[in-house]
Amino acid sequence: MVLKGRLLERADRSRGRFRSLVLKALQNFLRDAAERRRAKKRGGDVQFVSWDDWMAEAPSQLSIPAQELECWSPERIFDVRWAATVVERALRRLGDECEKRGRRRVFDVLSSCLAAEREDVSYAKLSKTLGVAEAAVKRLVHRLRERYRALLREEVAQTVEKPDEIDDELRYLCSALSTAK
Repeated sequence: MVLKGRLLERADRSRGRFRSLVLKALQNFLRDAAERRRAKKRGGDVQFVSWDDWMAEAPSQLSIPAQELECWSPERIFDVRWAATVVERALRRLGDECEKRGRRRVFDVLSSCLAAEREDVSYAKLSKTLGVAEAAVKRLVHRLRERYRALLREEVAQTVEKPDEIDDELRYLCSALSTAK
């Protein structure tokens, strides 16, 4: 660094001893190194991710229409994307569990029922699709919904400080998703 930094070119006998110049250069080097170390502790070594890149690559299946994006605040967009990501993580885990049990097709057919209102679900149609009795479909949907709720609570529990905050956070995420529709 001494040779690359032109320290020797700056040396001037009239300004003092060479030893003083080298000492001062060493002190400056050590101070700068200490500042870099402290900066890393405060996040100086963090790589920032472009918001636009993240939005383009985000895992969410929830698409926000372009005209909505123009008028929504960044906070609202973040809340909707956050809620969608939490929901999708729970869905992905549920799908993985079903696949491990050899029931991926059941999940693929019934996953649309998880957030639907009961009156919007055609159990007869699902029964024909899966080739099982209608009562069996109702039980499967019920079990999937229960497990989905449990996984969703687990996902939210990882994002809050105290367990008693889970219900409030779930309500907040649901409201964020409902405003996105």
